[in-house]
Amino acid sequence: MLRSTVSVLLILLVALSGNGQEVGQTEPGGLKIGEKAPDFNTVDYLGNKISLKKLLKRGPVVLMFYRGAWCPYCNKQLMQLQDSLKLINELRGTVIAVTPETVESIGKTVEKTNAEFRIIHDQNLCIMKAYDVAYKLEASVLKRYKKTGIDLEAANGSNGANLPVPATYIINQDGMIVYAFFDPDHTKRATVQKILENL
Repeated sequence: MLRSTVSVLLILLVALSGNGQEVGQTEPGGLKIGEKAPDFNTVDYLGNKISLKKLLKRGPVVLMFYRGAWCPYCNKQLMQLQDSLKLINELRGTVIAVTPETVESIGKTVEKTNAEFRIIHDQNLCIMKAYDVAYKLEASVLKRYKKTGIDLEAANGSNGANLPVPATYIINQDGMIVYAFFDPDHTKRATVQKILENL
């Protein structure tokens, strides 16, 4: 039993990893340090209103994009942010996570990571597109995912086969991006240390 579980996990990680890049993805470019952060007004997955402009009045915002509850790299990063949330808050930082996954799927993410910060279901990919992190998976990649038991169209609902590059931005109180981590290799993530250094 244990051996078969380990085998399934290894197959899943190999399928998700490859060289870290999705085959056939269109290439978003992400935003750069020194650029103005696009404002947004929305609600989090619990229905609470979120205004980037209002949050910035209190301090800097750590805006991160993640792929879904099915992604082990995303869950690890979310857990690390949760573990360091007190330190981030002490520096007056607010963490916001943005994802294409449905509200129901976000619930699964919260169960796995114990995330207490705000998570946004990015309906119609509005925020992901504004920050130039969105891309659509080709049919061949979707098929490969489904073979490992990942049904993105079910996990993302009307957002379909779209994912973000798991980028992280720190936005200062003037609304400018002062830290940007953007790497198409989904196995690489912004570290908490870098985030704390740039708050």
